[in-house]
Amino acid sequence: MTTNPIRKSKYKLEKQARRGFRGYPIATIAYYGPDDIRASKVAVGILLSEKDKEAVYLERWFSETGDVRHDLLINQQIVEFIEQHKPRSVAITARIIGCPHEEGIDYPLGEKCPQCPFWANRDRWTGEWIT
Repeated sequence: MTTNPIRKSKYKLEKQARRGFRGYPIATIAYYGPDDIRASKVAVGILLSEKDKEAVYLERWFSETGDVRHDLLINQQIVEFIEQHKPRSVAITARIIGCPHEEGIDYPLGEKCPQCPFWANRDRWTGEWIT
């Protein structure tokens, strides 16, 4: 029986995440996409202590056409990046949590992303419509 290499790399991270919080440093993995089906971006951050307001180390990977969750090279690079920083904890978002474009960089602060209408009136954490 052949082992799926993508599944193997993701399994290592998911196993660490299932262990729960075990202290710092902590690695965070968040998926973003034009909708809630395809993740075109993954951002991986490393927080060294609870005092960190933002990731001390941050890497992003993108896929123009595929899904980053199913890309062997990207998943291997994520595992290598995380292992390099030796986190005690790993946290992974359970779903795609919003648009891959960055407010203030890809579009003006306070506005909705013109490239991702799917997220325009949705709560990024629940996927529910905002009324």
